[in-house]
Amino acid sequence: MPELPEVETTRRGIEPHVAGRRILQLAVHEPRLRWPVDAAMPGLVAGQQVRGVRRRAKYLLIDLADDSSLMLHLGMSGSLRVLPQDTPRLTHDHVDLLLDSGQTLRFNDPRRFGSLHRIEGDADAHPLLCKLAPEPLGDGFDAAYLHRVTRRKRVAIKLLVMDSHLVVGVGNIYASEALFRAGIRPGRAAKSLTRDECAKLVKAIRAVLAMAIRFGGTTLRDFVGADGKPGYFRRKLYAYERAGEPCRRCATPIRHTVQGQRSTYYCPSCQS
Repeated sequence: MPELPEVETTRRGIEPHVAGRRILQLAVHEPRLRWPVDAAMPGLVAGQQVRGVRRRAKYLLIDLADDSSLMLHLGMSGSLRVLPQDTPRLTHDHVDLLLDSGQTLRFNDPRRFGSLHRIEGDADAHPLLCKLAPEPLGDGFDAAYLHRVTRRKRVAIKLLVMDSHLVVGVGNIYASEALFRAGIRPGRAAKSLTRDECAKLVKAIRAVLAMAIRFGGTTLRDFVGADGKPGYFRRKLYAYERAGEPCRRCATPIRHTVQGQRSTYYCPSCQS
């Protein structure tokens, strides 16, 4: 499932090709996504100029000149590609945003769990966005914030940092890697973390996400960036999917467990 680094990689990949361009046509080949695509949307966005592309959590926002925005979620298997308009469509190519450059922004989603909305006015007020927690790379997520929100939480710290009500976009892979980097076991009760450990974890989350973005995200199965290339952060993983392999720091075998029906990996020596 594309997480924050994959979505940010996509945003950075498509923005140079989309910003400043005029939309010739929005062609919806398959409207049955997670929510049905509004039939009126193509007529409302045709002729609009794209002001820019931004990200909120795992949503991409394409801001238009009429103060509306197209909000797209990649779902579990979606990807956006920038292609020449005459590129033949594949089976799961559901939406084309044809631009005056001769290119198209094409949305492919085999499972159709992605979504496309048009928002008028302030996109941040949309019901899908207005209650989201702070961004992990933003100023609102710091050691003081994490220490404050963990004080009465008995839940395991890994599950807490994956909770979008606490911080957005820290998926399973990145939570495991950040906890390894911070030296904190994923099963620790959140309230047991000291101020210093909260500071280490915030720093680790930021570092892991920044590195993942730099390497184009993590491709485990479906994800490709706007250029069609997979993400290469998988080569940099220290814990995730390395059960039984020697820890890259101390050579102790990495252990695997299940938390909240999600696989968790950790080093019993480096994490306490």
